[in-house]
Amino acid sequence: MQDMKGLALFVACLGLPLIFVVASERSAAARMAAASDAASEVPIASAAEDDYCTVGLKQVVRRVAGACGLLESGARGCKPTDAKSVASLTGNDFNALFKPLQNRAHIIQFDLDNVVLDDGGMKEVEESWAEKRGASFYFVVARASTDGDAAYNTDLSQQRAQAVYNHLQGKFVGDDDLKKVGLLWLGEEYAQLDQAFCAWSRSRDGVECSDKDINRSAFVAWIDCAI
Repeated sequence: MQDMKGLALFVACLGLPLIFVVASERSAAARMAAASDAASEVPIASAAEDDYCTVGLKQVVRRVAGACGLLESGARGCKPTDAKSVASLTGNDFNALFKPLQNRAHIIQFDLDNVVLDDGGMKEVEESWAEKRGASFYFVVARASTDGDAAYNTDLSQQRAQAVYNHLQGKFVGDDDLKKVGLLWLGEEYAQLDQAFCAWSRSRDGVECSDKDINRSAFVAWIDCAI
C-alpha cells in the first residue's frame, strides 16, 4: 500500500511541470492573439511607402476613405461636419498632415462664386490623374473662401468637388480607378488653407494668389499609403 502511494506521488510530481507548460503556452498564445488584434487597428508604415505616409496621415486617410465610401460601396463624399468627426483634428492640424504631399498634390482654383473648371483647371486635374502610379485613393478636398454665407459656401465647395469628379468621368470614361475617388467638401468652416499653399502646384501658377484665392479651390492628390 505504501508503495502504491509513493508511485502515485511520483506520477503527480511528473505531471505538474507538464500542466504548467501547457498553461503557459496557452496564456502566451492568448497574449499574442490579443496583440495581433490590437496591431491590426494601427496603420503601419511600409518600407515601400513614400515618406509622406506618416501614421497621422494614414489614420485620417483610413477614416475619411471609410466615411466617403471608398472602402465599400456607399456615399461618395463628406461634408464639413463629417470631416470634423472623421478627422478628429483642428483645421490647422488637418492641413499640416497634407504638407508632405507638396510634391504630388495639385490645387485647382476657381473664380469667386464660381464652380466651373477653366482650361487651366481641367489641365491640372488631368495631370494629377495621370500620376496615379497604382495609388489606392484619389482625394478631392474642396473649399470656399470666407466671403458670403457659410451655408452657401458649403454648397459652393461641394459643387467644386463635384466639378472635378464630373470632369474625370467625362475625360476618362470607363476608367475603373474612378471608384477610388473620394470627395470632401469643407466650405469655409473647416481647414482653411494659408497663403503658403500658393507655392504648391496650382492651376493658376504665376497668377497673384492671396489666402482667399487659394481657398476658392479643390486640392487633389493620389495617395498610396497602405491603410
